Amino acid sequence: MLLYFLITCLSFFFFAKSLSLSPWASETKTLLSFYFIKNPFMTTLHQTKQDLPSPVLDQMSVLDLPELALDCILDLLPPSELCSMARVCSSLRERCVSDHLWEKHLKAKWGKILGPAAHRQWQCYLSSTDHLDSPRHQTGRLGFAKIISMFRSLSSLFRDDKQRRGYASSLPLDSSMSCYLSLETGRFWFPAQVYNRENGHVGFMLSCYDAELSYDTHTDTFQARYPPHGRRAAAVEKGVTWDRLRAAPIDASPNHLHVSDSLKELKPGDHIEIQWRRNKEFPYGWWYGVVGHLESCDGDLNHCHCHFNEMAVLEFNQYTVGSRWRRTMIMRDHKEEGNEEDGFYGGIRKLNCKEEIAMWKHHWPCSILE
Repeated sequence: MLLYFLITCLSFFFFAKSLSLSPWASETKTLLSFYFIKNPFMTTLHQTKQDLPSPVLDQMSVLDLPELALDCILDLLPPSELCSMARVCSSLRERCVSDHLWEKHLKAKWGKILGPAAHRQWQCYLSSTDHLDSPRHQTGRLGFAKIISMFRSLSSLFRDDKQRRGYASSLPLDSSMSCYLSLETGRFWFPAQVYNRENGHVGFMLSCYDAELSYDTHTDTFQARYPPHGRRAAAVEKGVTWDRLRAAPIDASPNHLHVSDSLKELKPGDHIEIQWRRNKEFPYGWWYGVVGHLESCDGDLNHCHCHFNEMAVLEFNQYTVGSRWRRTMIMRDHKEEGNEEDGFYGGIRKLNCKEEIAMWKHHWPCSILE
């Protein structure tokens, strides 16, 4: 009986091998081969050879995958790998430069520090000549390991004018990929705000000032250019870390007075930030403080009526008690108040977001200021 079974199986095996097998037959052959290999008794009777790769499988490529599967793969790739995939063929290039892939990377890395002003600046940048240099010309200047592979991948797309025109047609200048690469290389200077400017200079502790920023991929920090203050030249600061940056909370010029809409509801204990500038020629910076109690109030919240008073006390507790910068009082119909000696206090923002308050406290000075 066993001999009959062996003869039947072997006859079928050789017969099937001589035919152009359908997929189900190939599977049957594989199962039979597996049976002969795994059965110790059959090993001595039949020595199987490893099947050669199927010519059909050799001709398959990633483009043969279903659309959803390919999109999922590309969606998981980091920016440098997307650039590498863009080199493979024109079809993959069109997919790898699409906005829906790069918008995710743009938002994940840059979203918290890019505000409406940065988006307007990007449009101005596109209309200038600064963006016309190809990434090929940037690699020689940067040469940093973090993005060198990304731009080596892109450089192959710019070998001649014909390829460059072809790539430009699939990568619009205002695409998310263009924006990401311009930020990553530091070519695009964008507006944002910097906490404790000029390396935490004592005169700017717990403040936040507008600046133009350029990313340095080698150090993973930024270079900041601050606008000139009166006759003072524009200051430049290097090594600004990510945690010292934010997008401007108010979409307005630093010279614009913010119209406060929460003065009437301010009460002791509220966290605020207020515009302040040294004189009328200077731009505003935002300074952190809290609402305090009037001198006539004992601080007992059960009997406090400070929030009914026409005056509000602002305290800046980073300064020592007795400092002229420790406290100031404003009218609840306040616009801009001050003088050339103490500076000018502008608009006020009440901070309701715990994340914003935590960010200010994160930058609290190590020692009390005089």
